[in-house]
Amino acid sequence: MGLLAACTSILHLTFIVLVIFGALWTRRRPFWTAAHLLALVWGIIVEVGPVPCPLTLLQMYFERRAGIQVIDGSYLLHCVNALIYPNAPYWLIAICGVAVCAANLAIYSARGWRWLQRRRKHAHTQ
Repeated sequence: MGLLAACTSILHLTFIVLVIFGALWTRRRPFWTAAHLLALVWGIIVEVGPVPCPLTLLQMYFERRAGIQVIDGSYLLHCVNALIYPNAPYWLIAICGVAVCAANLAIYSARGWRWLQRRRKHAHTQ
């Protein structure tokens, strides 16, 4: 169960990295763009709404079953958990979340604007 808890932590961290940096990686990848936008929306819902993150619940389940407390777990699990659940005031985490969303939306807006410009230019040349 400890290994499953560690794997769930790594999966959770991977999902968070996708939410934060996904717009930088999804260029010209429509499937991944859609997946990233869904992940971004899900991240917002989990952060501001009453919905708990299923990965958090799964991770807590595996940790309880393995008898692991975050501070007493393996070093890797401890480090990954510190990244996923920072010991920071909620307002700071909320500001960082808003900044991440704004940055991703700015990237997608710039792409959309360039796409519209190319489309208009193409329409005028025909």
